Amino acid sequence: MCFNTLHIHARSPAQLCAGMQVPTLASGIYLGRVTKRGIGVKKADIGVALYLLSAFIMMLIHLPGWLLDILFAINIAVAFTIMFSCMFAREVLDMAFFPTILLFSTIFRVGLNVNSTRFILATGDAGQVVRTFGEFVGGGNLVIGVVIFFILILVQFLVINKGSERVAEVTARFTLDAMPGKQMAIDADLNTGAITDQEALARRQKIQDESSFFGSMDGAVKYVKGDAILGLLTTLINAFGGFAVGMMVYNLDAMASMERFTILTIGDGLVNQIPALLISLSTGILVTKGTKAAEFGSVLIKQLFGVPKSLYLVGSVVAGLGIITPLPAVVFVGLGMIFIVCGYMMSNQLQAAAIVDEVDMDETLAEEIRQPENVNSLLQVDPIELEFGYGIIPLADVNQGGDLLDRVVMIRRQIALELGTVVPIIRLRDNIQLNPNQYIIKVKGVQVSEGEILFDHYMAMNPGFAEEEIMGIPTFEPSFHLPAIWITESQRERAESLGYTVVDPPSIIATHLTEQIRHHIAELLTRQDVQNLIANLRETHPSLIDELTPKLLGLGEIQKVLQNLLKEGISIRDLLSIFETMADYATTTRDTDILTEYVRQSLKRAISSKYFPGSEPSSVVTLDPKMEQEIMASVKQTEQGAYLTLDPEVTKSLMSSVEEEVKKLEGMGKNPIVITSPIVRMYFKRLTEDYLRDLIVVSYNEIDSNVELQSVGMIHTSFTK
Repeated sequence: MCFNTLHIHARSPAQLCAGMQVPTLASGIYLGRVTKRGIGVKKADIGVALYLLSAFIMMLIHLPGWLLDILFAINIAVAFTIMFSCMFAREVLDMAFFPTILLFSTIFRVGLNVNSTRFILATGDAGQVVRTFGEFVGGGNLVIGVVIFFILILVQFLVINKGSERVAEVTARFTLDAMPGKQMAIDADLNTGAITDQEALARRQKIQDESSFFGSMDGAVKYVKGDAILGLLTTLINAFGGFAVGMMVYNLDAMASMERFTILTIGDGLVNQIPALLISLSTGILVTKGTKAAEFGSVLIKQLFGVPKSLYLVGSVVAGLGIITPLPAVVFVGLGMIFIVCGYMMSNQLQAAAIVDEVDMDETLAEEIRQPENVNSLLQVDPIELEFGYGIIPLADVNQGGDLLDRVVMIRRQIALELGTVVPIIRLRDNIQLNPNQYIIKVKGVQVSEGEILFDHYMAMNPGFAEEEIMGIPTFEPSFHLPAIWITESQRERAESLGYTVVDPPSIIATHLTEQIRHHIAELLTRQDVQNLIANLRETHPSLIDELTPKLLGLGEIQKVLQNLLKEGISIRDLLSIFETMADYATTTRDTDILTEYVRQSLKRAISSKYFPGSEPSSVVTLDPKMEQEIMASVKQTEQGAYLTLDPEVTKSLMSSVEEEVKKLEGMGKNPIVITSPIVRMYFKRLTEDYLRDLIVVSYNEIDSNVELQSVGMIHTSFTK
């Protein structure tokens, strides 16, 4: 899995002007463009602002009837636009601003309702639109108009609003709860190479957008609910207020006043509640739509009428009701026949589609066979690969409860924190050529290590103080080749109580992979990785980077120094100190080995804390000064670098002494650490690394002043003894 991050360094005009001399004319053009882009107002922004401002104007200013008719028509048109846009949106994020749209349309409708109420009470009229809704929709009957209005209110409030509110609340909760799992799935796909970094970034952004959207919708549906309650209360207030105004102001009798103002009030309520019902329906469509990227109509029709058997059964039942019962036979039998014919047509369509799909698949396979092989894809080599037999697949399959992919992600993060470098993509593949429980680790396409586990067992290791032995299958721990025993689940608790260290198979593989990455991390550091590190540091310390590269050192030389540090397990996280040191000494030497020694000395605090933790004296082994002199006398300098010409007999005797002293330290439970003079350290390390890979060689200049050392032996040969 790859976690490379793209850093874009944007500089402001002020920073540009501070860093270079910019001509006045060029600066003026540049700043002029920024100003135009920054404060320019678009026509769409003006339209939205006027739409929102008109709502507050309607609350304050008495508008004429003809203008109210126009605004009512706009309100209805906007409601239909919102509903159809929600219906045909391919996914919910296509309407990401729906909560804001809902708020704007609600406040516009409230302002329109306030103004129409003022107009009705003041003039006894409310324009042609309100009058038409009150007379035509209500059928010219006061009772019918009131019943229809209250039915609309109940449908909106009890059915649509109540359901939309609950769906939005549940969707928001489940979307938020599902975010960690979705993030892990993206990491797993990225780790296996199924998606690229850009695709992973887009999917993560989509998850965040969906979470924000459904969280906003959870609160936005309250606008619709409040709008329904407000419409009901406003209508009741208008009805009683109009009745009082008709009797007291217009001197109408009770019946005439009620008929005149109640019909206008019902018309006003209908003309506002129908758009409100449409927007409430839009809310329900959007929150129940899900995130399926498909056409609404085609998916809906396919899901309802896409199963011919269902259509046959429905047609038979409906036609049977028309024949057996007193129900209208013509209507029910005719409708049943329509369903049966539709089922027959759908069955033919499905058969034709299956034949077309089969032909297309055959043509696709034939086309792939005819195509020339893409040789370029075969030339690519993955930096790190973990191949395993089919018996280990459950450990890597998330659907089967495996967490190996998550552990690989944690390995990359752990190495990044520990050594300061990004681990390349780790490919996980199953390989049927391996034994079921076998796995191998490859670096740049070449196998570097292997191991074998028992899937349903645990590995128990005796740290040296276990109380008694337990029965099991003898084996060796693959990372450090320590003796171990495979035990069953039933033995685990007892082994732990006896003092054994017990680990599960995923932990064994993860530990083995981590150690191999640490061992080969130096060769995995590419020039591109170094360039990325330089680019990151340039953002905060541009002067240092400009001084160091390419004036003093090239990219390859910097890479060599960093590889030397990583090769011995020294972290390069403190890149600032490393580059500062290289800039200080690169003026006198470009020898990367010597520069590495200077850098190590500048990192003595980190080296001391790594190898000499705690306040107690640390046990070490020193190198005989005479042996140091002999090593330095054997160093030969060439144009390609320095190398040792030490006599083979001296080398053999020296290695025997080193092994003897290392065993002494390991017997004491200490790390094998050798202390040398600064000028000898790199040559001695180079001499011993082929024999003792884990030997730690530190110079006196790399040890902090507050560290206490205790020498328990000295390395010498029979020639210097």
